[in-house]
Amino acid sequence: MKLDGQIVGNAGLYFTCYQLSLLGWNVMPTARNARGIDVVAYSGDGERYIGVQVKALSKRAPVPLGKTLDKVMGDFWVIVNKVSVDPTAFILTPDEVRQLAHRGEKEGRVSFWLQPNAYDADEFRGAWSRIGRGDSGA
Repeated sequence: MKLDGQIVGNAGLYFTCYQLSLLGWNVMPTARNARGIDVVAYSGDGERYIGVQVKALSKRAPVPLGKTLDKVMGDFWVIVNKVSVDPTAFILTPDEVRQLAHRGEKEGRVSFWLQPNAYDADEFRGAWSRIGRGDSGA
């Protein structure tokens, strides 16, 4: 099934919100297509806040990061691939994204990418525990 890019992005965003909600976080998506983080979540007691960037893909593919790594922000990055058939999430920190980024150059233009073999690793796959719980539940 071929989905429009905006729909793929929405599916990944709401999949992430769903997973964070199950972990006890109060979750709010930010304005779509705005620069910055995609999800703000806060703990049940209101003492902890996290910002999450979400990158959604229709298949196992490289994640475009842009011309510089300046937009790699937030507390966590969630990459969701295969959103329409079997969503798989990979949870990384911004530092890990920057460290694993691949620098490409074509016709004098520089771009950064996160290759699948960099993010599709056991330590990141379904590793929601890296974010932790937003409530006191076990």
